[in-house]
Amino acid sequence: MEPLNEKPAWYTLLMVLLGGFVGFIVGNLVGVMVGYALYRGDGNFLQAVSNPDAYMVVPMLTMQGLISFFSFLAFPYLNWKIARHKSLRFFNAQPFYGQSIFFVVTIVLSFVVVDSIIIEWNQNIHLPEFLKWFEDWARASEDRVSRLTKILTQYQSFGEFLLGFVVIAVIAGVCEEFLFRGIIQNEFYRGTKNIHVAIWISALLFSAIHMQFFGFVPRLLLGALFGYLYHWSGNIFVPMLAHIVNNGFSVVAVYLNQLGVIHVDMENEEAAPWYAVLLFALIVTALIYYYNQFLIKKKAADGR
Repeated sequence: MEPLNEKPAWYTLLMVLLGGFVGFIVGNLVGVMVGYALYRGDGNFLQAVSNPDAYMVVPMLTMQGLISFFSFLAFPYLNWKIARHKSLRFFNAQPFYGQSIFFVVTIVLSFVVVDSIIIEWNQNIHLPEFLKWFEDWARASEDRVSRLTKILTQYQSFGEFLLGFVVIAVIAGVCEEFLFRGIIQNEFYRGTKNIHVAIWISALLFSAIHMQFFGFVPRLLLGALFGYLYHWSGNIFVPMLAHIVNNGFSVVAVYLNQLGVIHVDMENEEAAPWYAVLLFALIVTALIYYYNQFLIKKKAADGR
C-alpha cells in the first residue's frame, strides 16, 4: 500500500515531463552561455550553432552535455523526488555485482551485431504513397542529424575525443537511463502493475525522443534490452553501463577509424552477414539466460 502523501503514477509522470521541459529550456540557456565562452571561431556564435564547423565541436558537445543533464536528470529527478519523497537508493534495490560488467559488455556488443539487420531494414523502409510527406520530412530530419553527428565526431585531438566520449557515452548513458529506466519505467510499472508494459512503453518513449524515424525500431529494441537488464538486476547502474558501452563503442570506433587504426565505417548501415547475425543472436540469448540465472542465485544467496 502506497503512503498517503505519495502521488499517483500519472501525476508523477506529468511532473517529470514538466521537469524535463523546464530542464530543456534551462539546459539550452546555460549551454549557450558556456558554448559562447568556449567558441574560438570567427563570426556570430548563434549563427555558427545553426551551421556548425570544426570550431564548434567543443562548444556543441558541451552544450549537448548540459542539455542532457538538465532535461534528463536534474529537473526530472527534482520533480520526481517532490512527488515520491524517496532517495536515490530507490533506484538500486539490488547491489551491483562485479560479474555484471562482463555480462553487460558482452551482451551489448553481441547485440550490436544482431541489431544491424534491424538497422538496415529500418533505414530502407518506404512508407505508402499517402505518407510520402512524412517520409520526406523524416528523411530530411535524419539527414540534418547525420550531418550534425558527423561534425561532432570529427575529432581534431585526443582531448576532443575524450570530451566526445564523456558527453555521448557517459553523460547520455547516465542521464537517459536515469530518466527512462529509473523514473519512467518504474512509474509505468507502479501504474500498470505489468513490468513488460512498463519496459516497452519506456523503450518506445526512449526511441521517440531521439526523433529519428528510420532508426526507431533498433533503438526501441535497444531500449527494451536496457529495460530488462534493469528489471532483472534491480540496479540502475546496470542499464547505465549498457548504454555507455553501446554509445562508447561507436565513439571509440569512429575515432580509431579517423586515426587509421581500424577501417570500419560506423556510418555504414549495411547489416552483418546472416550467419553472423544468427550466431550472435544465439550468443545474446545464452548470455541473457545465464546472466538472469546468475542474478537469481545471487538474490537467493543474499536473502533478497
